[in-house]
Amino acid sequence: MPILQNVLIEAREGTVRLTTTNLDLGTRCSVKAEVAEEGSVTLPVRELGRIVRELGEMEVNVESSDSPKATISTRGSVFNVVGMDSKEFPPLPELVDEKVFALDRQEVVSMLKSVSYAQSVNEERYMLKGVFFQFEKGKLSLVATDGRRLAVTNREMKVAEGDGGEFILPSLTVTELEKLPDIGNAINISFTDRQVAFELKVDSEEDETTGFRDSIYLVSKVVEGKYPNYKQVIPKDDFNMAEIERELMQECVHRAALVSDEKVTLRIKKDEMEITGQSTLGDACESMGIDYDGEVATVSFNPRFLLDPLKSLQRDKVCLEFRDDMSPGVFRVEKGEESKLSFLCVVMPIRTD
Repeated sequence: MPILQNVLIEAREGTVRLTTTNLDLGTRCSVKAEVAEEGSVTLPVRELGRIVRELGEMEVNVESSDSPKATISTRGSVFNVVGMDSKEFPPLPELVDEKVFALDRQEVVSMLKSVSYAQSVNEERYMLKGVFFQFEKGKLSLVATDGRRLAVTNREMKVAEGDGGEFILPSLTVTELEKLPDIGNAINISFTDRQVAFELKVDSEEDETTGFRDSIYLVSKVVEGKYPNYKQVIPKDDFNMAEIERELMQECVHRAALVSDEKVTLRIKKDEMEITGQSTLGDACESMGIDYDGEVATVSFNPRFLLDPLKSLQRDKVCLEFRDDMSPGVFRVEKGEESKLSFLCVVMPIRTD
């Protein structure tokens, strides 16, 4: 459907509403405008985006007549863009008998970023190509895994008995949600067995400063299928535990991986952790202080699997749980005064020869 490459532009009193969709994912927002005459047109979104980016921060005039063509003009620049009849544009789906939850926008985006890197990219494991949302009694959980690592974040919330539910949000939708503009405080999540919608309300004060009006609305199909039981992957045995400085470990792992991008080895001993990378090109060794008073342990990991959770978290200190070179490593952050979110990431080891 060629019209899916276009954006639907609808001019109404004081507002221009923009809508795009690919039938799997659709989004809609409204911006402030001086509307001389109401009407609608669809224009190719890629070309229109290029034009808008080049115009910068200036007022733009858009005119269209009965034909699906628009003239965009500003300060000596004139663009004539051919579109398509707006009557052919498919409407965004409306959810019926949906379950609705209201959440803080910053928390939703933060939760997504803390797990989304662990989504699978394997086409055959399509159920893992997304983030699993689970609303159950007393909490919301977001989960992502690719089979070699598992990331889980939880937030306490009131979910009445019988009102819970779950869905798998496709990876493309996850990416778009993470790009949400920094406006509004609350986001409404509504979902059915086949679709999910996110609506970000624009505050009246932000209306004047950002130009956005009403709300930003995003609706998506969900990934069909049953998400695997992720809880059975979380180690239940007693592990050694060290408290680490998150940013410091991130820097040390990054430097050690400069000579070995496939494996770094952690040697953990009393109050110290050595991080080494080794390959045919050479070797590197980093040392950092930690809060640990236990037996010496050595375990190796893919450095990217260590860096991803360390980059995504906002907390200064993280607990690292470990045992030996056959057991997974676990990053863990409990909820506290500064955040209502808890976090866990299980990383499978690389055997040390």
